Amino acid sequence: MKRIHFYYFCFLVSGFLLVENLRAQTYFPGKNSWEQKDPAALGVNAGLLQEAIDLAIREETDADPNLKIAHYLSGFGREPFGYPIGPMKNRGAATGLIIYKGYLIGQWGDPERVDLTFSVAKSFLSTVVGLAVDEGLIQSEKDLVHPYMAPIIPYDPNLAHRNKSDHLVEEDVFDLFGTPHNRKITWEHLLRQTSDWEGTLWGKPDWADRPRGDSETWLGRERNEPGSVYTYNDTRVNVLALAAMNLWRKPLPLVLKEKIMDKIGASPTWRWTGYENSFVIIDGQIMQSVSGGSHWGGGMMINAYDQARFGYLTLHKGAWNGEQLISSEWIAKSRTPGPAQENYGFMNYFLNTRQQEIPAAPESSFFHLGAGTNMVYVDEEHELVIVSRWIKNAAKAELIKLVLESLPD
Repeated sequence: MKRIHFYYFCFLVSGFLLVENLRAQTYFPGKNSWEQKDPAALGVNAGLLQEAIDLAIREETDADPNLKIAHYLSGFGREPFGYPIGPMKNRGAATGLIIYKGYLIGQWGDPERVDLTFSVAKSFLSTVVGLAVDEGLIQSEKDLVHPYMAPIIPYDPNLAHRNKSDHLVEEDVFDLFGTPHNRKITWEHLLRQTSDWEGTLWGKPDWADRPRGDSETWLGRERNEPGSVYTYNDTRVNVLALAAMNLWRKPLPLVLKEKIMDKIGASPTWRWTGYENSFVIIDGQIMQSVSGGSHWGGGMMINAYDQARFGYLTLHKGAWNGEQLISSEWIAKSRTPGPAQENYGFMNYFLNTRQQEIPAAPESSFFHLGAGTNMVYVDEEHELVIVSRWIKNAAKAELIKLVLESLPD
């Protein structure tokens, strides 16, 4: 019996040492630094890698650097109620980073420049929802949302000056999930963009975001059963952001900072903002509900290094230097396609299902994607993270192909 106990002890010790050894072999960048290595030292073909970088620079987006002008020249600016209501910031030049086996092996542009990242912000939003599940604030993402919701009190600085009698029959609070249709929506439906939530939030009706078909059908169409149809819609994304803040009872940027960004060594320069009218009162405090993109301004302003840190966190299934910041189970769910859209997980995890989006990349790869194009490509099989900002969308697959071709077999 003593011999069995001894062998069991040795087994545990050897297992512990193996885990510690593997941990020691995995490099995580410290705050304010990211170790750079010569590509050749890691077996990377420097010439092919430079071809990839040259392509990213050459294929910079044609969109106007003044993003307000770019907005009004795009289809977004011609939508009903399409005007921006959040801050916008002029963009920089094409910029990017290539992280291989944890080390920086290539870069271009100005990676320290803080720019809007558009819908990559959605991946940060799904992260704070995942943290709520991890901490038991949400029992399951498959739960209905409405039982979790307290009344929402909008903040109106002009309230004291309005004529009270003119608003006698109006409620002073609002319910995001009060209609029979909206009461059927789960957290997962919102995360997968399959809720078909109905209503108006921050002055943006759900039907006015990327309206399709004949305008006569926009207002009165029959609602799809939640979970059955995928529709990319920023009004509904903003519903998720407000619902999550109502649950956390504090601004989502604070949650993200405390739980994720500080722990991965992110810079102090990122900002996640909402709209000029997206303020509510929770527990006596005025709080701004953030947007999950920059469709109407606002969203996440961040530099490429901090994007890479977030991508590297998701590469390691939510772990950072020995600490599990968000559960690996949540990351796995985020990377799982839903029944209504095979290349979309939880916002904004785009999947390479059947290698449709990036034929040269493994099917297991995924990318956090936003307009611009802003992309954080994550590839476990190659221990690779690529940040590419302001590249033409059509060129992103070729960029990844060239990087992959530069790596050792």
